[in-house]
Amino acid sequence: MTLKGRIVIDAERCKGCELCASVCPHHAIHMAETFNAKGYLPARWTDSGDCTGCAACAVICPDAAIRVYRETPLRAVPVAV
Repeated sequence: MTLKGRIVIDAERCKGCELCASVCPHHAIHMAETFNAKGYLPARWTDSGDCTGCAACAVICPDAAIRVYRETPLRAVPVAV
């Protein structure tokens, strides 16, 4: 079972260093085409459906601009009858 993940990038904190894009194993992070308020081209996540929530992008981000969310497997719960 492959777990799914998603990330949220705070575009106003991002300085466009591209480190996150370089470590994403699924190439799901690209640089935006519009500038943020500070004049940087921030990273943006392309929801390709391949993200596993590995958090490599968040770990390498020097600006702490990335939050990672990961799907958790459902557990079987006995039902009282």
